[in-house]
Amino acid sequence: MSEPDEIDLVHADDTLLVLCKPSGLPAVPGRTSALQDCLARRVQRRFADALVVHRLDMATSGLMLMARGAAAQRALGIAFARREVEKRYVAIVAGHPAAPAGDGWGEIDLPLAADWPARPRQIVDFERGKPALTRYRILAHDADAGTTQLELQPMTGRTHQLRVHLMAIGHAIVGDTLYATPAVQAMARRLALHASRLEFAHPASGARLAFTSAAPFLPKRAAVAAGGAPAALH
Repeated sequence: MSEPDEIDLVHADDTLLVLCKPSGLPAVPGRTSALQDCLARRVQRRFADALVVHRLDMATSGLMLMARGAAAQRALGIAFARREVEKRYVAIVAGHPAAPAGDGWGEIDLPLAADWPARPRQIVDFERGKPALTRYRILAHDADAGTTQLELQPMTGRTHQLRVHLMAIGHAIVGDTLYATPAVQAMARRLALHASRLEFAHPASGARLAFTSAAPFLPKRAAVAAGGAPAALH
């Protein structure tokens, strides 16, 4: 766990901040005293006008956007609601999903709802679930470990969407203590899910901004990507 005042600041200007959240740190305060240390409070100690625009799961690492002031928060919130912010994630999943045909991107289109008896878990629910769509493509296979590296693009923003969708197609994210089997949980010391890219229009200037972040759980050298023969990651 990082120090209580530590933040990984990727970008700062008068309108917005881009941070890289570590795994295990809440994005916002939780209900218990143990969850009061969070990224939002750490950032606000340095930038008093910083406001939350979106969140990442506590177990997920990666890029997170904050606004500076209510007007910027409102503008960025509208951009998220209109799906004008492009988000990409990298994950390592159990097994070897079949390579999607066509352009190499597959889709998981399954409605999600809260699993009320087991909150905060979510479930696929065709009767009361809200629409949820995830695009994915294969980046590399690790034949020895029996895992696959995926790039993910959530087209909707449901709670635990990526985690539930991948579990639902039989390829849970390694290290996932909520949705993976004990064997798949034990394959990693943390949830192998990282918010790797954010792209959006700056609310003040209109300029298109893109930020990327390498997943800390990935090996330094990755072998073949989708479309080639599976190869080990070293």
